Amino acid sequence: MISKLENEEIEIEVDTQGAQLQKLILKKDDKNYLWHGDSKFWGRRAPVLFPIVGRLKNDEYQYNGQKYKMTQHGFARDNEFELVDQGKNYLTYTLEENKETLEKYPFQFRLEIKYTIQANSLLITYQVINQDQKDMFFSIGAHPAFYWPLEDDEKKEDYYLEFEKEENVNKYLLESGLLNHEKEKILSDSNILELQPDIFKDDALVFKDLKSEKVTLKSRNSKREVQVEFNKFPYLGIWSQSAEAPFICIEPWQGIADSVDSSGKIEEKEGIIKLNPDNMHSCSYSISIK
Repeated sequence: MISKLENEEIEIEVDTQGAQLQKLILKKDDKNYLWHGDSKFWGRRAPVLFPIVGRLKNDEYQYNGQKYKMTQHGFARDNEFELVDQGKNYLTYTLEENKETLEKYPFQFRLEIKYTIQANSLLITYQVINQDQKDMFFSIGAHPAFYWPLEDDEKKEDYYLEFEKEENVNKYLLESGLLNHEKEKILSDSNILELQPDIFKDDALVFKDLKSEKVTLKSRNSKREVQVEFNKFPYLGIWSQSAEAPFICIEPWQGIADSVDSSGKIEEKEGIIKLNPDNMHSCSYSISIK
């Protein structure tokens, strides 16, 4: 079921399937900034990543002496959420454990996703509640995709990412979706990352511990831009499916893929969050368009 929200500046649509954002429209010119999910390249638009971010070694993990299978980015994006609350400027969705999730993830939980619009910005808030009698281990992240380029008469090379602060950072390299302990310098005393169609030929750009809490997709030939603001997200992924795919994902993560030599034990996984019984974990990020 699709629900809509709008104010004077923007309009959004959200589907109960995965509680996934479907559209993010700037009303002054009826321009949708969110990728439309063409399966020729990538059939998703802005999935939530839960209860893992990235890929597990052998698509499995161990907990309490038992092995569980789970595919990349977890199962929340493929489950039907319930729209439990809505107001003039917000929508709130929830997902709880079910028979299928318990086979993959032996924890009782409640995941709440709230979309709030204000002026030209969309705030997305995640709340994870441990409804179990034992400690719960999880990661959570966002995966919104935006058109790249944003205008039909532009080229991908016209675009760049502007970080909030000057950075000296590496990209952490992936091998079949797993971190391989190798890294390459990508920014040196700079806040500008030039974008080229082949920049993702070796998979996503994975960053750890950026100083910046904002990244903006900008063009040298138009005034359109997309800003993603994230706080307390220790990892950031930037990705597109191929040189031909007309979108780019800017992904704040609380969690990261396994390494090639991971132990497989979920409690030892890098970036994993431990949540005590009856406790709640909350985080949020925002998208602003103009």
